[in-house]
Amino acid sequence: MYNTVILIFTYPQKLFIKAYKTIIMPVVLYGCETWSLTLREERRLRVFEKRVLRRIFGHKRDEVTGEWSKLYNEELNDL
Repeated sequence: MYNTVILIFTYPQKLFIKAYKTIIMPVVLYGCETWSLTLREERRLRVFEKRVLRRIFGHKRDEVTGEWSKLYNEELNDL
């Protein structure tokens, strides 16, 4: 676990975004043309996507108070 945390912060964020778009999403969506996608499965795919993006972008820090907070869906959509 500790080694994983170090690796996440040592590589540039652009590299993780590129890996997400070129490796992770194609693997997750492999064969999706044949799926009969239900609302539950669609929601689960959105949750997975938001979870991965939160992991890549991390938490944000409020400049005024200095407190850390998680990124909300609207903020992730704007990135």
